[in-house]
Amino acid sequence: MSSFAFRAAARAASRRAPRSAAQVSSRTAQAASYSMLARTAAPKSAAPRTAVMATRGVKTLDFAGTKEVVYERSDWPLAKLQEYFKNDTLAMIGYGSQGHGQGLNARDNGMNVVVGVREGGESWKQAIEDGWVPGKTLFPIEEAINRGTIIMNLLSDAAQSQTWPQIKPLITKGKTLYFSHGFSVVYKEDTKVIPPEDVDVILVAPKGSGRTVRTLFKEGRGINSSIAVWQDVTGKAKEKAVALGVAVGSGYLYETTFQKEVYSDLYGERGVLMGAIQGLFLAQYQVLRKNGHTPSEAFNETVEEATQSLYPLIGQYGMDYMYNACSTTARRGALDWAKEFEKINVPVFERLYESVKDGSETRRSLEFNGRSTYREDLAKELKEIDEQEIWRAGKVVRSLRPDMQS
Repeated sequence: MSSFAFRAAARAASRRAPRSAAQVSSRTAQAASYSMLARTAAPKSAAPRTAVMATRGVKTLDFAGTKEVVYERSDWPLAKLQEYFKNDTLAMIGYGSQGHGQGLNARDNGMNVVVGVREGGESWKQAIEDGWVPGKTLFPIEEAINRGTIIMNLLSDAAQSQTWPQIKPLITKGKTLYFSHGFSVVYKEDTKVIPPEDVDVILVAPKGSGRTVRTLFKEGRGINSSIAVWQDVTGKAKEKAVALGVAVGSGYLYETTFQKEVYSDLYGERGVLMGAIQGLFLAQYQVLRKNGHTPSEAFNETVEEATQSLYPLIGQYGMDYMYNACSTTARRGALDWAKEFEKINVPVFERLYESVKDGSETRRSLEFNGRSTYREDLAKELKEIDEQEIWRAGKVVRSLRPDMQS
Protein backbone atom coordinates (compact mmCIF):
# COMPACT_ATOMS: atom_id res chain seq x y z
CA MET A 1 0.00 0.00 0.00
CA SER A 2 2.76 2.41 0.91
CA SER A 3 4.52 2.55 -2.44
CA PHE A 4 1.25 2.60 -4.36
CA ALA A 5 -0.06 5.53 -2.31
CA PHE A 6 3.17 7.43 -2.74
CA ARG A 7 3.12 6.90 -6.51
CA ALA A 8 -0.51 8.01 -6.67
CA ALA A 9 0.27 11.13 -4.67
CA ALA A 10 3.24 11.90 -6.92
CA ARG A 11 1.13 11.52 -10.05
CA ALA A 12 -1.56 13.76 -8.58
CA ALA A 13 1.03 16.37 -7.66
CA SER A 14 2.50 16.23 -11.15
CA ARG A 15 -0.90 16.75 -12.73
CA ARG A 16 -1.57 19.69 -10.45
CA ALA A 17 1.77 21.44 -10.87
CA PRO A 18 1.02 23.87 -13.73
CA ARG A 19 -2.34 24.82 -12.24
CA SER A 20 -0.88 25.28 -8.78
CA ALA A 21 1.66 27.78 -10.06
CA ALA A 22 -1.08 29.85 -11.62
CA GLN A 23 -3.17 29.64 -8.47
CA VAL A 24 -0.31 30.81 -6.32
CA SER A 25 0.28 33.78 -8.58
CA SER A 26 -3.40 34.69 -8.61
CA ARG A 27 -3.79 34.22 -4.87
CA THR A 28 -0.76 36.35 -4.14
CA ALA A 29 -2.11 39.19 -6.24
CA GLN A 30 -5.59 38.96 -4.78
CA ALA A 31 -4.42 38.81 -1.16
CA ALA A 32 -1.62 41.35 -1.59
CA SER A 33 -3.14 43.92 0.74
CA TYR A 34 -3.59 41.38 3.54
CA SER A 35 0.07 40.70 4.24
CA MET A 36 2.63 43.17 5.52
CA LEU A 37 5.15 42.87 2.69
CA ALA A 38 2.58 42.92 -0.08
CA ARG A 39 0.69 45.80 1.53
CA THR A 40 3.89 47.84 1.63
CA ALA A 41 4.37 47.23 -2.09
CA ALA A 42 0.69 47.74 -3.03
CA PRO A 43 -0.07 50.79 -5.15
CA LYS A 44 -1.71 53.64 -3.27
CA SER A 45 -4.29 53.94 -6.02
CA ALA A 46 -5.98 50.78 -4.72
CA ALA A 47 -8.18 52.73 -2.30
CA PRO A 48 -10.79 54.00 -4.81
CA ARG A 49 -11.83 50.40 -5.52
CA THR A 50 -13.42 50.17 -2.06
CA ALA A 51 -16.87 51.37 -3.09
CA VAL A 52 -17.10 48.77 -5.83
CA MET A 53 -15.84 45.85 -3.76
CA ALA A 54 -17.94 46.84 -0.75
CA THR A 55 -21.08 45.96 -2.73
CA ARG A 56 -20.14 42.27 -2.73
CA GLY A 57 -22.54 40.07 -0.82
CA VAL A 58 -21.98 37.17 1.52
CA LYS A 59 -22.37 33.64 0.22
CA THR A 60 -24.90 31.03 1.20
CA LEU A 61 -23.37 27.64 0.51
CA ASP A 62 -24.80 24.13 0.65
CA PHE A 63 -22.79 21.98 3.07
CA ALA A 64 -24.01 18.43 2.44
CA GLY A 65 -27.64 19.55 2.30
CA THR A 66 -27.48 22.28 4.96
CA LYS A 67 -27.42 25.93 3.89
CA GLU A 68 -24.85 28.07 5.72
CA VAL A 69 -23.74 31.67 5.38
CA VAL A 70 -20.05 32.28 4.65
CA TYR A 71 -18.38 35.69 4.89
CA GLU A 72 -15.39 36.38 2.65
CA ARG A 73 -12.29 38.47 3.19
CA SER A 74 -12.87 40.06 -0.21
CA ASP A 75 -15.99 41.72 1.21
CA TRP A 76 -13.62 43.83 3.31
CA PRO A 77 -10.91 45.43 1.14
CA LEU A 78 -8.10 46.91 3.18
CA ALA A 79 -9.19 50.52 2.66
CA LYS A 80 -12.72 49.71 3.83
CA LEU A 81 -11.35 47.80 6.81
CA GLN A 82 -9.10 50.66 7.88
CA GLU A 83 -11.90 53.19 7.46
CA TYR A 84 -14.25 51.04 9.56
CA PHE A 85 -11.81 50.90 12.49
CA LYS A 86 -10.24 54.36 12.09
CA ASN A 87 -11.56 55.52 15.49
CA ASP A 88 -10.85 52.26 17.33
CA THR A 89 -7.94 50.90 19.30
CA LEU A 90 -7.67 47.12 19.52
CA ALA A 91 -6.37 46.18 22.96
CA MET A 92 -4.83 42.72 22.66
CA ILE A 93 -4.89 41.27 26.20
CA GLY A 94 -2.48 38.37 26.40
CA TYR A 95 0.36 37.52 24.05
CA GLY A 96 0.29 33.77 23.82
CA SER A 97 -0.27 31.84 20.61
CA GLN A 98 -3.44 33.65 19.49
CA GLY A 99 -2.37 37.05 20.82
CA HIS A 100 0.86 36.83 18.88
CA GLY A 101 -0.75 35.81 15.58
CA GLN A 102 -3.83 38.00 15.70
CA GLY A 103 -1.98 41.03 17.06
CA LEU A 104 0.72 41.04 14.38
CA ASN A 105 -1.80 40.45 11.61
CA ALA A 106 -4.06 43.29 12.76
CA ARG A 107 -1.04 45.58 13.05
CA ASP A 108 0.13 44.67 9.55
CA ASN A 109 -3.38 45.34 8.25
CA GLY A 110 -3.11 48.92 9.48
CA MET A 111 -5.20 48.63 12.65
CA ASN A 112 -4.35 50.66 15.74
CA VAL A 113 -3.26 47.91 18.13
CA VAL A 114 -1.88 47.91 21.66
CA VAL A 115 -0.82 44.86 23.64
CA GLY A 116 -1.53 44.36 27.32
CA VAL A 117 0.47 41.83 29.36
CA ARG A 118 2.18 41.56 32.72
CA GLU A 119 5.09 43.98 32.70
CA GLY A 120 8.48 42.26 32.74
CA GLY A 121 7.07 38.76 32.17
CA GLU A 122 7.94 36.37 29.36
CA SER A 123 5.08 37.62 27.19
CA TRP A 124 6.27 41.20 27.68
CA LYS A 125 9.75 40.22 26.48
CA GLN A 126 8.33 38.32 23.50
CA ALA A 127 6.17 41.29 22.52
CA ILE A 128 9.20 43.58 22.54
CA GLU A 129 11.05 41.13 20.28
CA ASP A 130 8.09 41.36 17.88
CA GLY A 131 8.33 45.13 17.69
CA TRP A 132 5.80 46.27 20.28
CA VAL A 133 7.14 49.34 22.08
CA PRO A 134 6.69 49.85 25.84
CA GLY A 135 4.75 53.03 26.53
CA LYS A 136 3.57 53.29 22.91
CA THR A 137 2.05 49.99 21.84
CA LEU A 138 2.90 47.77 24.83
CA PHE A 139 1.36 48.34 28.27
CA PRO A 140 0.38 46.61 31.50
CA ILE A 141 -3.05 44.99 31.14
CA GLU A 142 -5.06 47.67 32.95
CA GLU A 143 -3.60 50.53 30.92
CA ALA A 144 -4.08 48.68 27.63
CA ILE A 145 -7.75 48.12 28.44
CA ASN A 146 -8.21 51.77 29.34
CA ARG A 147 -6.68 52.78 26.00
CA GLY A 148 -8.71 50.28 23.98
CA THR A 149 -12.18 50.50 22.49
CA ILE A 150 -12.20 46.81 21.45
CA ILE A 151 -10.90 44.62 24.28
CA MET A 152 -9.61 41.36 22.84
CA ASN A 153 -9.31 38.97 25.78
CA LEU A 154 -6.86 36.34 24.54
CA LEU A 155 -5.51 35.23 27.89
CA SER A 156 -5.65 31.50 28.58
CA ASP A 157 -9.00 30.18 29.79
CA ALA A 158 -7.71 29.77 33.33
CA ALA A 159 -6.13 33.24 33.32
CA GLN A 160 -9.36 34.81 32.06
CA SER A 161 -11.16 33.39 35.06
CA GLN A 162 -8.44 34.40 37.53
CA THR A 163 -8.10 37.99 36.25
CA TRP A 164 -11.79 38.74 35.58
CA PRO A 165 -12.44 40.53 38.92
CA GLN A 166 -9.74 43.06 37.96
CA ILE A 167 -10.66 43.30 34.28
CA LYS A 168 -14.47 43.53 34.40
CA PRO A 169 -14.66 47.03 35.95
CA LEU A 170 -12.48 48.32 33.10
CA ILE A 171 -14.88 47.08 30.39
CA THR A 172 -16.95 50.26 30.36
CA LYS A 173 -19.99 51.24 28.30
CA GLY A 174 -19.17 51.75 24.64
CA LYS A 175 -16.34 49.23 24.50
CA THR A 176 -16.53 45.89 22.73
CA LEU A 177 -15.49 42.67 24.45
CA TYR A 178 -13.91 40.13 22.10
CA PHE A 179 -13.03 36.47 22.66
CA SER A 180 -11.51 33.76 20.47
CA HIS A 181 -13.03 30.94 22.52
CA GLY A 182 -16.46 30.65 24.09
CA PHE A 183 -15.09 28.86 27.17
CA SER A 184 -15.19 31.62 29.80
CA VAL A 185 -18.62 32.98 28.91
CA VAL A 186 -20.41 29.67 28.29
CA TYR A 187 -19.10 28.08 31.48
CA LYS A 188 -19.69 31.23 33.54
CA GLU A 189 -20.85 29.24 36.58
CA ASP A 190 -17.33 27.82 36.82
CA THR A 191 -15.26 30.73 35.47
CA LYS A 192 -17.34 33.58 37.00
CA VAL A 193 -16.80 35.51 33.75
CA ILE A 194 -20.05 37.44 33.29
CA PRO A 195 -19.74 40.31 30.78
CA PRO A 196 -21.19 43.76 31.56
CA GLU A 197 -24.67 44.21 30.10
CA ASP A 198 -23.90 47.46 28.23
CA VAL A 199 -21.20 46.26 25.79
CA ASP A 200 -21.15 44.17 22.62
CA VAL A 201 -19.69 40.72 23.25
CA ILE A 202 -18.41 38.89 20.18
CA LEU A 203 -16.23 35.96 19.17
CA VAL A 204 -13.79 35.27 16.35
CA ALA A 205 -12.37 31.76 16.62
CA PRO A 206 -9.64 30.88 14.09
CA LYS A 207 -9.62 27.19 13.21
CA GLY A 208 -5.98 26.70 14.04
CA SER A 209 -3.17 27.74 16.36
CA GLY A 210 -2.03 31.35 16.56
CA ARG A 211 1.17 30.38 14.77
CA THR A 212 -0.89 29.02 11.88
CA VAL A 213 -2.99 32.20 11.87
CA ARG A 214 0.22 34.18 11.38
CA THR A 215 1.81 31.84 8.84
CA LEU A 216 -1.23 31.68 6.56
CA PHE A 217 -1.60 35.46 6.73
CA LYS A 218 2.00 36.00 5.69
CA GLU A 219 1.44 33.60 2.80
CA GLY A 220 -1.53 35.70 1.70
CA ARG A 221 -3.97 32.85 2.27
CA GLY A 222 -5.91 33.50 5.48
CA ILE A 223 -7.27 30.99 7.97
CA ASN A 224 -10.90 29.90 8.28
CA SER A 225 -12.63 31.20 11.41
CA SER A 226 -16.02 31.07 13.05
CA ILE A 227 -17.84 34.11 14.43
CA ALA A 228 -20.54 34.46 17.06
CA VAL A 229 -22.40 37.13 19.01
CA TRP A 230 -23.16 36.75 22.71
CA GLN A 231 -24.53 40.22 23.29
CA ASP A 232 -25.52 42.88 20.73
CA VAL A 233 -26.02 46.28 22.34
CA THR A 234 -25.22 48.47 19.34
CA GLY A 235 -26.97 46.42 16.67
CA LYS A 236 -23.65 46.10 14.84
CA ALA A 237 -22.04 43.29 16.80
CA LYS A 238 -22.07 40.73 13.97
CA GLU A 239 -20.75 43.18 11.41
CA LYS A 240 -17.99 44.11 13.84
CA ALA A 241 -17.13 40.44 14.39
CA VAL A 242 -16.81 39.78 10.66
CA ALA A 243 -14.62 42.86 10.16
CA LEU A 244 -12.39 41.92 13.10
CA GLY A 245 -12.13 38.39 11.76
CA VAL A 246 -10.70 39.77 8.54
CA ALA A 247 -8.46 42.20 10.42
CA VAL A 248 -6.80 39.39 12.41
CA GLY A 249 -6.14 37.24 9.35
CA SER A 250 -9.23 35.24 8.41
CA GLY A 251 -9.94 34.31 4.81
CA TYR A 252 -13.44 32.92 5.33
CA LEU A 253 -15.76 33.14 8.33
CA TYR A 254 -18.69 30.97 9.37
CA GLU A 255 -21.49 31.75 11.81
CA THR A 256 -21.94 29.77 15.00
CA THR A 257 -22.82 30.41 18.65
CA PHE A 258 -20.54 30.76 21.66
CA GLN A 259 -21.89 27.48 23.02
CA LYS A 260 -21.49 25.48 19.81
CA GLU A 261 -17.99 26.87 19.29
CA VAL A 262 -16.75 25.80 22.70
CA TYR A 263 -18.50 22.43 22.62
CA SER A 264 -17.07 21.52 19.19
CA ASP A 265 -13.65 22.90 20.08
CA LEU A 266 -13.19 21.00 23.34
CA TYR A 267 -14.72 17.87 21.80
CA GLY A 268 -12.48 17.99 18.72
CA GLU A 269 -9.27 18.60 20.64
CA ARG A 270 -9.90 15.66 22.92
CA GLY A 271 -11.05 13.60 19.94
CA VAL A 272 -9.50 13.12 16.52
CA LEU A 273 -7.51 16.36 16.50
CA MET A 274 -5.26 15.43 19.42
CA GLY A 275 -6.38 12.99 22.12
CA ALA A 276 -7.84 10.18 20.01
CA ILE A 277 -5.10 10.33 17.40
CA GLN A 278 -2.37 9.91 20.01
CA GLY A 279 -4.30 7.03 21.54
CA LEU A 280 -4.83 5.28 18.19
CA PHE A 281 -1.25 5.78 17.07
CA LEU A 282 0.05 4.37 20.34
CA ALA A 283 -2.33 1.39 20.36
CA GLN A 284 -1.45 0.34 16.81
CA TYR A 285 2.28 0.81 17.41
CA GLN A 286 2.21 -1.24 20.61
CA VAL A 287 0.47 -4.19 18.95
CA LEU A 288 2.96 -4.18 16.09
CA ARG A 289 5.89 -4.16 18.51
CA LYS A 290 4.39 -7.00 20.57
CA ASN A 291 4.22 -9.04 17.40
CA GLY A 292 7.88 -8.64 16.57
CA HIS A 293 7.92 -5.66 14.21
CA THR A 294 10.89 -3.32 14.51
CA PRO A 295 10.44 0.25 15.80
CA SER A 296 11.10 1.73 12.35
CA GLU A 297 8.59 -0.55 10.65
CA ALA A 298 5.97 0.02 13.34
CA PHE A 299 6.39 3.80 13.14
CA ASN A 300 6.34 3.87 9.35
CA GLU A 301 3.14 1.82 9.17
CA THR A 302 1.48 3.82 11.95
CA VAL A 303 2.54 7.46 11.67
CA GLU A 304 4.88 8.18 8.78
CA GLU A 305 2.71 6.79 6.00
CA ALA A 306 -0.37 8.40 7.51
CA THR A 307 1.03 11.90 7.90
CA GLN A 308 3.27 12.01 4.83
CA SER A 309 1.26 10.08 2.25
CA LEU A 310 -2.39 9.49 3.11
CA TYR A 311 -3.61 12.33 5.33
CA PRO A 312 -2.48 15.01 2.85
CA LEU A 313 -4.66 13.32 0.22
CA ILE A 314 -7.66 13.45 2.56
CA GLY A 315 -6.99 17.11 3.27
CA GLN A 316 -6.79 18.03 -0.41
CA TYR A 317 -9.37 15.77 -2.01
CA GLY A 318 -11.38 13.81 0.55
CA MET A 319 -11.53 10.33 2.02
CA ASP A 320 -12.84 8.62 -1.13
CA TYR A 321 -9.92 9.99 -3.15
CA MET A 322 -7.45 8.63 -0.61
CA TYR A 323 -9.11 5.20 -0.74
CA ASN A 324 -8.92 5.21 -4.54
CA ALA A 325 -5.23 6.10 -4.37
CA CYS A 326 -4.48 2.86 -2.52
CA SER A 327 -4.34 -0.78 -3.58
CA THR A 328 -7.45 -2.95 -3.93
CA THR A 329 -6.34 -5.00 -0.91
CA ALA A 330 -5.88 -1.87 1.21
CA ARG A 331 -9.27 -0.50 0.15
CA ARG A 332 -11.15 -3.69 0.98
CA GLY A 333 -9.64 -3.99 4.44
CA ALA A 334 -10.11 -0.31 5.24
CA LEU A 335 -13.76 -0.32 4.18
CA ASP A 336 -14.50 -3.37 6.34
CA TRP A 337 -12.62 -2.25 9.45
CA ALA A 338 -13.85 1.35 9.32
CA LYS A 339 -17.27 0.08 10.36
CA GLU A 340 -15.74 -1.79 13.30
CA PHE A 341 -13.85 1.27 14.51
CA GLU A 342 -16.93 3.46 14.14
CA LYS A 343 -19.05 1.02 16.14
CA ILE A 344 -16.49 0.77 18.92
CA ASN A 345 -15.72 4.48 19.09
CA VAL A 346 -19.17 6.10 18.90
CA PRO A 347 -19.91 5.31 22.59
CA VAL A 348 -16.53 6.79 23.57
CA PHE A 349 -17.21 9.96 21.60
CA GLU A 350 -20.73 10.22 23.05
CA ARG A 351 -19.25 10.00 26.54
CA LEU A 352 -16.68 12.63 25.60
CA TYR A 353 -19.33 15.04 24.27
CA GLU A 354 -21.38 14.68 27.45
CA SER A 355 -18.26 15.39 29.49
CA VAL A 356 -17.82 18.61 27.54
CA LYS A 357 -21.50 19.52 27.73
CA ASP A 358 -21.89 19.00 31.48
CA GLY A 359 -18.77 21.05 32.29
CA SER A 360 -16.60 18.19 33.53
CA GLU A 361 -13.87 19.00 31.00
CA THR A 362 -14.06 22.68 31.93
CA ARG A 363 -13.62 22.05 35.62
CA ARG A 364 -10.74 19.68 34.97
CA SER A 365 -9.02 22.25 32.75
CA LEU A 366 -9.52 25.10 35.21
CA GLU A 367 -8.20 23.00 38.09
CA PHE A 368 -5.09 21.80 36.27
CA ASN A 369 -4.28 24.98 34.38
CA GLY A 370 -4.84 27.09 37.48
CA ARG A 371 -2.22 25.28 39.57
CA SER A 372 0.86 27.15 40.67
CA THR A 373 2.82 24.13 39.40
CA TYR A 374 1.00 24.08 36.05
CA ARG A 375 4.06 24.55 33.85
CA GLU A 376 6.10 21.93 35.68
CA ASP A 377 3.22 19.42 35.69
CA LEU A 378 2.57 19.93 31.98
CA ALA A 379 6.25 19.61 31.12
CA LYS A 380 6.34 16.28 32.96
CA GLU A 381 3.41 14.88 30.98
CA LEU A 382 4.77 16.08 27.65
CA LYS A 383 8.17 14.64 28.51
CA GLU A 384 6.51 11.26 29.05
CA ILE A 385 5.06 11.42 25.53
CA ASP A 386 8.37 12.57 24.06
CA GLU A 387 10.10 9.60 25.67
CA GLN A 388 7.62 6.99 24.42
CA GLU A 389 9.34 4.59 22.04
CA ILE A 390 7.03 5.47 19.16
CA TRP A 391 8.11 9.12 19.16
CA ARG A 392 11.76 8.37 19.82
CA ALA A 393 11.70 6.10 16.77
CA GLY A 394 9.88 8.85 14.88
CA LYS A 395 12.73 11.30 15.37
CA VAL A 396 15.08 8.95 13.59
CA VAL A 397 12.59 8.23 10.79
CA ARG A 398 11.99 11.94 10.21
CA SER A 399 15.71 12.60 10.02
CA LEU A 400 15.90 10.21 7.05
CA ARG A 401 13.44 12.17 4.91
CA PRO A 402 15.18 13.67 1.86
CA ASP A 403 13.95 17.15 2.75
CA MET A 404 15.61 16.85 6.16
CA GLN A 405 19.02 16.03 4.70
CA SER A 406 21.54 18.88 4.72
